[in-house]
Amino acid sequence: MRNVERSVALTDSVNRALREHLLKGDGEEDLLFALWTPSSGAFRFTSLIHTPIPPLAGDRQRHGNASFNTQYFERVCKLAASQPGCGIAFMHSHLGPGWQGMSDDDLRAELKIAGATAGLTDLPLVGLTVGTDATWSARMWPYAGNKEYRREWCTSVRSVGTQLRVNFMDAMRTQPVFRELFKRTVTVWGERNHATMARLRIGIVGLGSVGSLVAEMLARMGLTSFVLIDFDEVQAHNLDRLIGATQADIGVLKVAVAERQISQSATADRVEVRAVPYSVAEESGYRAALDCDVIFSCVDRPRARSILNHLAYAHLIPVIDGGIDVRFKRGEFSGVDWQLQTVAPGRACLECLGTFLPSDVATEIEGKLDDPSYLRGLPADHRLKRNENVFPFSANLASLEVLHLVALVTGVGGMTDFGVQRYRYLPGTIETDVERTCRTGCEYVELTAQGDRYFQLFGRDLSAEAARDRQQSQADSNSMGGISRWLNRLRFWRTK
Repeated sequence: MRNVERSVALTDSVNRALREHLLKGDGEEDLLFALWTPSSGAFRFTSLIHTPIPPLAGDRQRHGNASFNTQYFERVCKLAASQPGCGIAFMHSHLGPGWQGMSDDDLRAELKIAGATAGLTDLPLVGLTVGTDATWSARMWPYAGNKEYRREWCTSVRSVGTQLRVNFMDAMRTQPVFRELFKRTVTVWGERNHATMARLRIGIVGLGSVGSLVAEMLARMGLTSFVLIDFDEVQAHNLDRLIGATQADIGVLKVAVAERQISQSATADRVEVRAVPYSVAEESGYRAALDCDVIFSCVDRPRARSILNHLAYAHLIPVIDGGIDVRFKRGEFSGVDWQLQTVAPGRACLECLGTFLPSDVATEIEGKLDDPSYLRGLPADHRLKRNENVFPFSANLASLEVLHLVALVTGVGGMTDFGVQRYRYLPGTIETDVERTCRTGCEYVELTAQGDRYFQLFGRDLSAEAARDRQQSQADSNSMGGISRWLNRLRFWRTK
């Protein structure tokens, strides 16, 4: 599929290093090159900036404006050639605040090197400008034919770490219109923070009890863009905890119910919902997740968690994850905990936090978690057999997850990171751990901002395929039911 949106992302640590070089406060502009790797979603192509290449003596001139010498660009090209899969980014500072346009000198400088960059790396040149208030603006220079390169503006530049900072090009993603419907919401964290949060594209993976509640809350808060990823349909045992679902929805895809609920509850004047009836382990679901600015992980399977953990670091998409553990002793309820955490560069990852085991991921890929004979052989209290849950547990976890988003994006009250939070029903307390870090040599940390460069994790998902077979059978028996309409959407995604 042809990507229709472009963006740039970088870690908070790289962002700080770039700003320190480019914004010296001496009244002169400066410049810098860097390497980047691609992240290819269904509709968005993102440049992940990861390796600044500072100028050496004699590499550039600063004279109010700044210009680079040929030797600097040649050195950058040699480094890029030694790093397969990497593109070249050129960035400079402007003496003014906000999202920056381009002067004639800027255009000439980037056009001068766009062709050589594309020829060497097979990736477009990425140009960035930072203003005096640390706001980034960005564009790419793809080949347009006839030996010409065309500037394509990026929709946003994201800086990802303990806080998520996003600079939008207002002309491409307009600020939401203020409405009395969310007046009190805006009062809490301010119009500027609301304008940022409302424009984020929020992914929700898993539209069960927690995911459906997260969607409901965000719609009422005035958020405008959702990507819903879930292959499953509503079943009778879901009705006690799936918001918006009724008896009439049994057999309807969960993403369809959530899409309908968002449209009914939204307080924004215009809302975009993309429902993706696939697993995040399948290519359609995986690439849809790469289109998101933040992802809520509302899943109970280890494979999905491992994939989302990878996206948080390799693709710089923060993931807000939570899970519920209900325990029984001799057949009677003995306690329940629910834990949540936000994972992103600078924070401990899900594997290092112990939320999934690599061995369980391998077991799921083999299809054993859907094999009744395998599950019967496990102890009654085995972690892979715990799936009990009730609506109050889900409601509390979903609320805490949404508060993680508020802190991550707004920093309101000086809070950006709650760390790992665990609610214990007995004795009714919340424990917080803000000191956890990844183990030395964690592979997720080592892959930070590497995007598509080394590998991608999508493939077959046997659970999703079985669900589609089940849904097809239902559609065959009731061709006019809601499930048949969603099967048409499945066919649409398969062609992309």
